[in-house]
Amino acid sequence: MHEFFLNYRTQDGKEAAHIFDTVLSDRFGPDSVFRAQKSIAPGTQWVDMLIGGVRRCRVLLALIGPGWIDAPHQRRPGRRALTDPKDWVRREIEEGFAAGALVVPVLLERRMEQLDPLRLPTSLRPLADCQYERYTTRNAEADLTRLGDRLIRQVPDLASLDRRGGSDKATGERSPGSREIRTGRQRGGIGGVHGDVGSFINEAHGPLHTGSGNQLNGPQINGDGTNYVAGDNHGGIRQRFGGPQRPGNDT
Repeated sequence: MHEFFLNYRTQDGKEAAHIFDTVLSDRFGPDSVFRAQKSIAPGTQWVDMLIGGVRRCRVLLALIGPGWIDAPHQRRPGRRALTDPKDWVRREIEEGFAAGALVVPVLLERRMEQLDPLRLPTSLRPLADCQYERYTTRNAEADLTRLGDRLIRQVPDLASLDRRGGSDKATGERSPGSREIRTGRQRGGIGGVHGDVGSFINEAHGPLHTGSGNQLNGPQINGDGTNYVAGDNHGGIRQRFGGPQRPGNDT
């Protein structure tokens, strides 16, 4: 069973279909995408393969380029291909709706405008009401990543095929136990800390104590007969040798 069926016109959607096939197959598995040129073996009854591929898919991606709606009929000059009930782009989308697949119009490039339902055959007008996605060659990776993430949320069974696993960036959520540190471009002090990271210090310029025990801000020297002066000394220096004397013992 193919999870995705790629519906497109060869004139302006062939290149995009190849990229969609490559990226989606890499993410969801090599057998997850039906693309006619790849999926129909030589000598196979291609009509049955196309209809069967649509009926068994979970998601039909209709790749719609600038010339999609006005593509000319091959055998009837002056007529649009979409007006012919036998047009395969039209038939595939109709079959997708009838089979209960999630039909997603994908507008190719920025100049492609939203579909006008009045310019569509009656059977295809629901396509104009479907929430569309947009794909641009310039942002191909980001656009296809976003599309894949959204489809997983709409078709949860796709998650088991996802080779990339869950994406915190895609959902905007952090997994349990994850850690986040936000400094907000702050210099000095302690930035906002969220999670179980302990203490986060940014540019401390003085003595700092974050735990239990004595705080030592200079060298520590133990033993008899040693003088150590640190910083400015404003008083006398006391020096002691040996252990403490007991009162009344002057010998």
